[in-house]
Parts: sequence; structure tokens; C-alpha cells
Amino acid sequence: MDLEIEVIEESDKSKIVLSGEVDAYTAPKLKETLLPLTKGAGHIVEVNLEQVNYMDSTGLGVFISALKSTKENDSQLKLVDLQDRVFRLFQITGLIEIMDIKAAIRGGSE
Repeated sequence: MDLEIEVIEESDKSKIVLSGEVDAYTAPKLKETLLPLTKGAGHIVEVNLEQVNYMDSTGLGVFISALKSTKENDSQLKLVDLQDRVFRLFQITGLIEIMDIKAAIRGGSE
């Protein structure tokens, strides 16, 4: 499956809406889009993962690179609306402790 990436620009924020799978095949495309957006000081990059049903370690690596870039450039990265399966990856790897992540609200819990 492929990955569709939609970027919505706002004044101080970029919203990225992903749809599909983030794996070794699609991660370079995501990295190419995401990392430049993290280089603006004070800029917020919000990534909506509601339509991402699979992610492997390559995808996690892209988000770790983006987080590192935000720290270096004084910007922010937020991951929102993660499906349970993808959210568990961030939980298992401990990335939920260092990243701003809001899981999908399914059944009323966040």
C-alpha cells in the first residue's frame, strides 16, 4: 500500500494528514516532506495519523528524526489521532514519553 501525504499550511502551523502505511518503502517520502517543515523556529507541525493503519521501525525513525530537528530548530512536533495499533508502537518503544502524542479518541479515552 502507498502513503498519501497532504500538507495544509496555516500561519504558524503545518498540518500533515497521512493516509496509508508508513514502512521502509514509504518512509523516505514522509521524511522528505516532514523534516523541512520542522526547521522553522516557533513553527508547529501537527501530523494526523488517523488513516495510518500500519507503521514499522522505519516510520518510527522518521518521527525520531523529526523530533530531533524540532529540538535543534526550536519548533514543535505533535502527533494526533493515532490508531490503537500505531499508538501501541509508540508506547512499546517509550517514544510516548518524549513526544507530544494524542491518540485517536475511540470509545472516549485518549
